[in-house]
Amino acid sequence: MGIIESRNLAHQRREAHGIVYFDRGVIHGANGRAYERYAIQTHFVGRGESQAELVRRYVAPLYQAGDVLSFGAKVMAMCVESVKSREEVKPGFWANLLWRFAGINMTGVGMHEPYKMQLVIDMCGLPRVLLAAFLSAVTKPFGKHGVFYKVCGKGVGGIDGFYFRSSFDVYKQLALINPENPGGLCDELEKETGIPTVLMDANDIQRDQLGKSRGVPLTDEELQDAMRDNPSGQGDELTPFILIRPVL
Repeated sequence: MGIIESRNLAHQRREAHGIVYFDRGVIHGANGRAYERYAIQTHFVGRGESQAELVRRYVAPLYQAGDVLSFGAKVMAMCVESVKSREEVKPGFWANLLWRFAGINMTGVGMHEPYKMQLVIDMCGLPRVLLAAFLSAVTKPFGKHGVFYKVCGKGVGGIDGFYFRSSFDVYKQLALINPENPGGLCDELEKETGIPTVLMDANDIQRDQLGKSRGVPLTDEELQDAMRDNPSGQGDELTPFILIRPVL
């Protein structure tokens, strides 16, 4: 069970200006600052939707000066169509072999899927993937984890989708790749909406900050503090937007 799944969502639920959101409560950072977090519910965002229009529709009615928007990387990937479908990926010999030895973490994420493994081979090249698989295998008995992703690089750890257990059928047929130029996307979004934005790939294990706009008033450390307990929740909650509101 995830961190957010265990919470009483009915108790957290709020509605204002026709927008449904969840009050994730106040969290305190290492430097003594505190942050309120509001997880904003959206519709299921499809390929090619305008990220600026989404922010205007769902975030702007709740925004206050000083707030920062955490924009979910997966929704941004859908907006800018940084995706691959199963039809575009053709698993070969090595993908069909290597996926059988791939691990899976506590969130259900891993390379244990031939289409996903082939996508990594396409992105990184077979020699690097073979090296990553070898080093992962020889270091795992010593308690080393994440070696495969570190060696592959190129944002491989941010690939999401091709999940047969997904709550959404589209993610069984589609893989999302963290967008290129995340800082530029955030700058563009702030310019269009006036809302400082950070692009975040978050789950219950880690919060990967991909980029932020120039107007974000919080440091990287403060952003990590504010998102420490993954207020975005799980994917089926449809809460990819988090308004971070400093209170101290």
